[in-house]
Amino acid sequence: MKDLLGLMGKAKEMQAKFQAMQDEIATLEATGQAGGGLVSVTLTGKFEMKVLKIDPSLIKADEVEILEDLILAAHNDAKNKVEQVMQEKTKALTAGLPIPPGMKLPF
Repeated sequence: MKDLLGLMGKAKEMQAKFQAMQDEIATLEATGQAGGGLVSVTLTGKFEMKVLKIDPSLIKADEVEILEDLILAAHNDAKNKVEQVMQEKTKALTAGLPIPPGMKLPF
């Protein structure tokens, strides 16, 4: 019975830590760039686009496809940065726990 109570206490502690981590990630911001910094996108930890900056030299009617590609590349760069931070924080929090490979946390 002692083990069960101890396990329940640890589960509550982990739940509180995960909530704190999720709150911290929600305030995270990451900026991705493309075209040597001509296009930049800033995302929040919830993958919401907060800022989009485009160098005026890219705004040409005949080069719309290039601009669209650069925006997508900058967005994906920012998304990858947010995901990397999330993975690092999750890995640090779950160190030593027997979690199956490939399982993504937080749920």
